Amino acid sequence: MAQDQIQQNKQLLADFADAVFVKKDFTKLPQFMQQTYIQHNPLVPQGLSGFQQFFADWFKAVPDWEYQLEKLVAEGDTVWAYGVYSGTQQGEWLGIPATGKHYRIYAVDIFRIENGKLAEHWDVLDTYGLFKQLGVIQ
Repeated sequence: MAQDQIQQNKQLLADFADAVFVKKDFTKLPQFMQQTYIQHNPLVPQGLSGFQQFFADWFKAVPDWEYQLEKLVAEGDTVWAYGVYSGTQQGEWLGIPATGKHYRIYAVDIFRIENGKLAEHWDVLDTYGLFKQLGVIQ
């Protein structure tokens, strides 16, 4: 794969993170993501619509929701994003009643890009750290 294509893939992910995770603008989602987006996180429903519903619920439960993109690495049709998710849980989320507690967790999100759009996703999240900070576990 050409180096310029790899750079385009990294730019796609950076633009996606800015539009959706920073500006919380779902209207641009079809520009970045295939309708048939394959999700490997069992908490997130399949497809573009499943992604949008999951994050709309998360943004609602955590009004000060933030994502800080720390590093992007790309090879072939795959882009790895390392970043920080943070906020204060003010509403029910993932079946957890509002805690009013702040959390900050690190995650690696892995995306496969096909025809210039996000097609598939895997992640590795610090769920232990999240649940500990929210007081769900000791």
